[in-house]
Formats: sequence, C-alpha cells, structure tokens
Amino acid sequence: MGRHRLAVRRGSGQPEWGAVPSAPGCGLGRRPQVGNQGGGGSRVVRTTRMFVRALPALLIVGGCVFDLATPPNFTASPLFAAAPLIAAPFFTLHGTVLTGVVVAAAVAGLRIHNGTVTQVVAVTEFVTVVTVAAFAVVINRVVRRSGRQLASAREIAEAAQRAVIPIPADRIAGLMIAARYEAARADAFIGGDLFAVQDTPGGVRLVVGDVRGKGLGAVEAVAIVIGAFREAAEQEGSLEGVARRLERALEREGARRDGLDAFEGFTTAVLAEIPHGEGVVRLVNRGHPEPLLLYADGGLQPVEPTETALPLGMGLGDWPDQAQEYAFPAGATLLLYTDGLSEARNAAGVFYDPAARLRGRLFPGPGDLLDAIIDDVRLHTGGGATDDMALLAVGRPAEGQQDRRRTVDIIKRVHRASAGSVRAVP
Repeated sequence: MGRHRLAVRRGSGQPEWGAVPSAPGCGLGRRPQVGNQGGGGSRVVRTTRMFVRALPALLIVGGCVFDLATPPNFTASPLFAAAPLIAAPFFTLHGTVLTGVVVAAAVAGLRIHNGTVTQVVAVTEFVTVVTVAAFAVVINRVVRRSGRQLASAREIAEAAQRAVIPIPADRIAGLMIAARYEAARADAFIGGDLFAVQDTPGGVRLVVGDVRGKGLGAVEAVAIVIGAFREAAEQEGSLEGVARRLERALEREGARRDGLDAFEGFTTAVLAEIPHGEGVVRLVNRGHPEPLLLYADGGLQPVEPTETALPLGMGLGDWPDQAQEYAFPAGATLLLYTDGLSEARNAAGVFYDPAARLRGRLFPGPGDLLDAIIDDVRLHTGGGATDDMALLAVGRPAEGQQDRRRTVDIIKRVHRASAGSVRAVP
C-alpha cells in the first residue's frame, strides 16, 4: 500500500491528496485535521476557558499586590472593578456574587490596613466597586436569560428542520443512506436546500434540490417541494410523473407570490429512482448540478443529462422530462448535492471540484464519504462557506459487505512544516 500525504499550500487553500489507496476497503480513516483543529484546537479552547475563569481571581490578587506595593495615593480600583465584570458573562450567579463580595472585602481590608478607611477617596473607591459588582450581577442575569432564549430558539429551529427535512434512515430497502445539511450561517439550521428519500412501490425515490432565494420564503418553498414529492412519489407510476407534480405544486406556490418572486421563484432539483432488486438508477435533472457515481474500484462518473432542462417552477408549462437510466452496480455510491458544494471557493477564487477531489478514493460507506467531503470543503474554503450545502449519498452494498467496513488510518498526526505549509503526515 502506498504512502499518503495531505498538504494545504498557504495562499491557495487547495488540499492535495497523494497516493490513492490500492486495497479494497481503504479510505479516509479519520477526518483531516489542520493547524489548531482536532486535538490541538480542543487544547487551545480548554486553556482559554481556564484562563478566563481564573482571570477575576488574578485581577483581585494583582490589585492587592499593587495596592500593598505602592503609596496610599495610588489605587488599584480599576483592577478590582474589572473582576466582577469579567465574571458576569462566564460565571454563574453565585460565582458572580461571590466575586463581588471578595472584591468589596479586599478593598475594605486594604483601606483598613492603610489607615485610610475614613478618607473620601477610599469611600468613593469602595462605593464604586460595590456599584460595579451590582451591575455585574444584573449583567449576569441578562446574559443567562439571553442564553436560555437562544438555546430555546435553536431547539425550535432544529425541530422545524427535522419536521421540514427529516433525516432519512441509514438503511432503506437494502440501500445504505446518508444525508448532511451544512448551513452557511453558524446559527442557521435550515435554508433553501432540501433532500428527501422515500421507499415506494416503484423503488426508492429521492430528491435533492435548491430553492431560489433565502429566508422564510425559501423555507416555505422547501416545505412545498418535499410535501409534493412525498405524495407524488407514492402515487405516480414514473419519475417523470413525479417531476410534473412538483412543477404544478411550485406553479401554485408562485401564483400566491408578489413581485419578482412570482416570476423567479424556481427550484433546481435532481430526482432519482432506484428500482427494487435492479442494479440501475433513473434520473431526471431539472437544472441541477450533475450527480456523481462512485464505483467500488475508485472510479467515478459524473451523471450528466443528455439535454439541459429548465428548473422546476419556471412557469413555462410542463417540461417534456425523460428519465435516463444508468448502471448502479453493487459497491457503488450515488452522490447528490447542491451548488453549495460545487460553488465553494478558496481564497484564490477557485471552485471546489467534487469529481476531481473524489476520483480514485474509496470510502467505508456513504456517511464516511459525506464527512470527508464536508471536511475537505472546509479546508478548501478556510471555513468561509457562503452558501448552504445539502448532500445525499446512497450506497448499494456489495455481497457480504458490512454496514461499515473497516478502513486504515491515513491521517496520523499534524505538524507545521518549516516551509510555511500545513501537512498531515502518516
């Protein structure tokens, strides 16, 4: 088996993978980790948290040392006042109150020790510190309340995502399924990308799509597309019939909209059908990035439509869809994705090319494939994705293949090379 090396050249942001695994079942054993990601990043975060938690005590000790080492007309009140303010957003209410009490006691004790407790400056300093400590308690309560509200909002958003775009089961009709939704915004859970999988009498039917627009309007369109797909997938005898039902559903939605959205509220989509017990897949592509077929030997085939078709919901009448059939042998994986993947750019403005990045690679299963893609895109963009990304992978297991095949570890450790690049070395 050949050696494997991953390098990220500074400036280009484009990862380079070396030798291709030559043994079946070998793939990306661990997610690539660069710089302070992975274990190094966790250590940095833990160290930062420990420092922040220790900072109020350090300020109090520093204030006491400064006050004792300087003449009485010098004061360390800024250090004492800063301690409860720093504690407020990071400590509990009890911790914030305790910090304020310790600060007030330290100031009072120092003034008694200096014999200046009755002076106006000392009284003003004490009142200032107590007032700041009281404000710190108020800040703590506001931060805690906001944190609870944000957590509640995230739970609601996550529940909405699961309701609108439910995650499919890992196994459907003997096929291995994996799906990922990566929002461009860190606090967003759902946008205009969509996927759905359904087992029907005609086979396992899938859809991956991208609704034009953002915000609640896009989420509404996503709900309409997925709802129409689930109904049509059960009732229609052909994949072309499913596409027509989606077209009509989006046309009805467009009739309710005003302004530009009434004319440009379209959706790009790929519909797929995998008949039960047959080694084929049928596709209808409506203006969407072409899916990829990854074979058991590392080969890859972009599944390009023979004719360019308009997206769904353009309002130009029924498009004469014609499903195209492709071989889908055992051990192969079908990858469907939205343009958030193929249009992800690095610092030099180079688009991510999933076909070039995946050709010749072997993965234990669909989930491992999607995890590797997401990590590779983050490396490519430097973590600065500008568009949502929906990924759906369907694997047809080979005879005797386990749900998750074991794989060798390619990425062993990470260090910074002296030549100014970041390398993962086996």
